[in-house]
Amino acid sequence: MKKSFEERLNAILHEITEEKFLNKKGLGNEIPFHVFDYPPDFELKMREHIDFMINRIASHNQNIKLVHIKLFDLMIEHMRERGNLDKAFELESEKGATALWKAISASVKPERFVKVIDEKYELKTANLILISGVGTIWPWVRAHSLLNNLQGITGDVSVVMFYPGKYNGQSFRLFDRLDGDNYYRAFRLIPE
Repeated sequence: MKKSFEERLNAILHEITEEKFLNKKGLGNEIPFHVFDYPPDFELKMREHIDFMINRIASHNQNIKLVHIKLFDLMIEHMRERGNLDKAFELESEKGATALWKAISASVKPERFVKVIDEKYELKTANLILISGVGTIWPWVRAHSLLNNLQGITGDVSVVMFYPGKYNGQSFRLFDRLDGDNYYRAFRLIPE
C-alpha cells in the first residue's frame, strides 16, 4: 500500500538518525546519496519539517554532526560576498531578465557552486548532510548536476536531498512537471 506524504514525512527523522543509516549499512558500496521527493505543493510544510528535524537532532542526537545546505540562501550569500547581488539587480533593470539569467548562470555553474559549498562547509567532518532549496535555484543548478559534482567533496558522508517533484531512483521530474535528460542514481529515502 502506498504511503501518504504525511507518513513518509514522519518517517524521515527516524530513518536518518538510525545507526544503520549513519554507518551506511546495506548500501553495497554505493555512494550514500539519498533523495526524499515530495509534492511541490507541500514545499512550506517540507521546510518546516526540515527545521523541526534539525532542532530535534541538535537536542537529542549529539553524535550527529549535521550540515544543512540551503541552496538559495547560499547562492544569494555568495553573490553578495562577491559584490554581484546589487550588480545583478542593476543588470535586470537595465537589460532585462534574460541578461540577469545569463549572469547568474555564469556564477553558479554546478562545478563552481560545489566549490562554494566546499569552502563554506566542512562536509567531510559531518556525518549527515541535508540539502534543501533545489526548486529555488532551478534552472541555474539542477539536482543531478549538483549531486554528480558533490560526490568528490562529501567523502562517504550520508547526503539527503529534499526534492520538490518526483524521483524514481534514476531520473528527476522537477515540480512533477519538468522532465529532463537527468539520469542520476541515488537511493529514495522513504519510498511511497
